[in-house]
Amino acid sequence: MSAVLSIDRSAASQPLKLNPNPKQKYWFDPVPPRTTIQAERRHRQERLAGAFRLFARFGFAQGLAGHITARDPELTDHFWVNPLGIHFSRIKVSDLLLVNSKGETVIGDRPLNKAAFAIHAAIHEHNPKIIAAAHTHSTYGKAWSTLGRKLDTITQDSCVFHDDVALFDDFTGMVVDTSEGDRIAQALGDRKGAILKNHGILTAGPTVEAAAWWYIALDNACHTQLLAEAAGKTQPIDEATARHTHDQIGGPEGAIHSFDSLYVGLVEAEPELLL
Repeated sequence: MSAVLSIDRSAASQPLKLNPNPKQKYWFDPVPPRTTIQAERRHRQERLAGAFRLFARFGFAQGLAGHITARDPELTDHFWVNPLGIHFSRIKVSDLLLVNSKGETVIGDRPLNKAAFAIHAAIHEHNPKIIAAAHTHSTYGKAWSTLGRKLDTITQDSCVFHDDVALFDDFTGMVVDTSEGDRIAQALGDRKGAILKNHGILTAGPTVEAAAWWYIALDNACHTQLLAEAAGKTQPIDEATARHTHDQIGGPEGAIHSFDSLYVGLVEAEPELLL
């Protein structure tokens, strides 16, 4: 279904509400947004299109599988997502679909990935603090998921995910039923990631940048542990040190800067993604 969306431009010019408790230190705390809803919407769209192209560069594009979503800042029960059948490396801002909580395409005329709706609609509904979520069938995340266990905290980088990644071990085939999306969302909870047994990995965050970077980092953590365990017996970081390091580097600020360091060069090389 495709329809013309009437966005309230008077609302779009209003200031966005900031976190009422800015002193709270938690990874879901929002980064100060753009000054208007319209500017925030455009920012999320541009970073979303860029995230797909970066995922393509990292080798995360696998046929028709994979989706990243960004909650609309005004219509908060709607989210922007990639259409089915366009390779990640070719996605532009104008290709993105706006989908409502019923699975109806409000903006865009391309097909919607049913799995994208089933998984992401539930995640966005269950946790209003989540602005973006990412899931693809990346090789190392998919390989690790077959082991049916959580990652160990064996490197400084993996401390980002210490006690912050859920295990969803209820694989029932391709996710097209919203009830399975609900179970994934419940397993994810307030964590920044989930390992979907026999399926792959998923991340979520308070910005598109954070969700996308954490996906890149989680796939790397899976790759690292697969290599380490193939080489010998790993030596995990002790709990106190792992938790302390998580507190130091597990927030969204570093994730946003890490994403932006890639995004700037991407836009310079592929400016058409902004069209």
